[in-house]
Amino acid sequence: MTSTTAGPDAPEKSAPARTVADALTGTGTLIRFGLRRDRVRLSLWLLALTLGTLVTAAQYKALYSTPAERAAAVSSMDSPAALAMTGPRHYLSDYTVGAILGHQLLGFMAVLVGLMSVLIVTRHTRDEEETGRAELVRSTVVGRHAQLASALAIAAVANLVLALLLALGLTAVGIDRSGPGGALLYGLAHAAIGLAFAGVAAVTAQITAHTRGATGMALAVIGVAYVLRVAGDVGNGVLSWLSPIGWTQRSYVFVDNRWWPPALCLLLAALTAAYGFVLSTRRDVGAGLRSERIGRRTASDALVRPLGLALRLHRATLLGFGAGLCLMGVMYGSILGEAADMVKDIDQVQEALAEIGGSTVAESFASMVMVIVAVVAAVYVVMATLRPRAEESAGRAEPLLATGLSRDRWLGAHVAVALAGGTVLMVLAGLGFGLAGAGSAGDGDLVLELVGAAAAYAPALWVTVGVAVLLFGWAPRAGAAAWIVPVYAFLVGYLGPILQLPDWTTNLSPFGHVPRLPAAGMNWTSLLVLTAVAAGLILLGLAGFRRRDLDTK
Repeated sequence: MTSTTAGPDAPEKSAPARTVADALTGTGTLIRFGLRRDRVRLSLWLLALTLGTLVTAAQYKALYSTPAERAAAVSSMDSPAALAMTGPRHYLSDYTVGAILGHQLLGFMAVLVGLMSVLIVTRHTRDEEETGRAELVRSTVVGRHAQLASALAIAAVANLVLALLLALGLTAVGIDRSGPGGALLYGLAHAAIGLAFAGVAAVTAQITAHTRGATGMALAVIGVAYVLRVAGDVGNGVLSWLSPIGWTQRSYVFVDNRWWPPALCLLLAALTAAYGFVLSTRRDVGAGLRSERIGRRTASDALVRPLGLALRLHRATLLGFGAGLCLMGVMYGSILGEAADMVKDIDQVQEALAEIGGSTVAESFASMVMVIVAVVAAVYVVMATLRPRAEESAGRAEPLLATGLSRDRWLGAHVAVALAGGTVLMVLAGLGFGLAGAGSAGDGDLVLELVGAAAAYAPALWVTVGVAVLLFGWAPRAGAAAWIVPVYAFLVGYLGPILQLPDWTTNLSPFGHVPRLPAAGMNWTSLLVLTAVAAGLILLGLAGFRRRDLDTK
């Protein structure tokens, strides 16, 4: 009888080689599951981006309905400050309504679409690992690349659906007058830039072990891309070719309809996605390529207190929004001196500015723009106020509250950071707006006036915090509904005067009760009422949080 046992010198049997199909096993299932999880989230994103574009397109058709109005728009946009806010000068050569849409909106929309794509990818990759769900999923019959592939596929589906909705919507509105394919190119340009930043997020998700870090790095790339686009459009255009946003705008949609610049975005998407797959093989599940920084042996005095810990958790987001809002204020302030020339032949905008009041067009224009700055600050305060929900869902709140720390102190620390942070952001934005505006308009008094105008929106931000706290305290699963406040404020605060919406729509927003400084006079009564409403909402939210159970793990 012959033994079948291999001797010590027998060669070992090699493991079967892994194929690409093995690495992607389960991708289809994860895609279906991810779309099922994000059906509401993605629907809201697509609805907001599509409706925002279509409303703006309809607005442009009304504002620039005659050749004379479009010629006036060309003269007002042909300046370095205006080009920095919009896009390359070549659009001005044939300034149809479609060209105006591509020139003035495409760069701004590229940032929003990039944000959507980044959040999709980091949510379905790094967030899954940080919460421990990825390890559980990968213990089943799922390939090592399935999770990243499914996240990119979900981002691709969202961007392609957005492209289709935009193409159909703009065709229905009647914007496509530059020949066949203009509306389709406009939609596909959005998809291309979204996929490019999805690929960037695929790389940043491999670098750090935390969702916030991966998202922050990807958003920083978006910010750098936008700054390069601005610098290139103001200068000789060279720097714009280093930016995916600049590539998208150089499709010159509704003017030349060039298809190859967005293809550069697709190439970047493919390269970054492939690099993301390569990097994912060089780290463990739940870890990042960047090694964790060794902290102090003992916590500082600030970190052992609720407020110090909350401020540490919010620090990166607060600094990012601070830099962004200050830059935003400087950009708007740089065109303040040209505001009168920019709107002199646009009847509807002039009517909206006249309704706001003010002794000069610059004051009225500043009052209108300040609403946009306040809405961006409101985005921060909603994010900051809902951060306790993320801490609770991740299981980090329960160990803290199991000690002598009360629920009021824990939640109150996060609320205090949101209240103070939103106020500081508005002051910084007002300072940048005032300094740049004073230089542009030649009026030094604008510095203090615009800082005060920005600070006046603080009570409205506090009401926004109160709404988010109320939802977190009583119905934490419905906390995302707090995003309705900044979205609605933008629609009625900025577009309302132009579209001549009725007054009652503005009164439904807390931002509608803020005095429109510096054009209007101060109204302390409304600010005190907003402050009282904010305090009441926060107290109700704290009471609800004391009564309900924690979402434990």
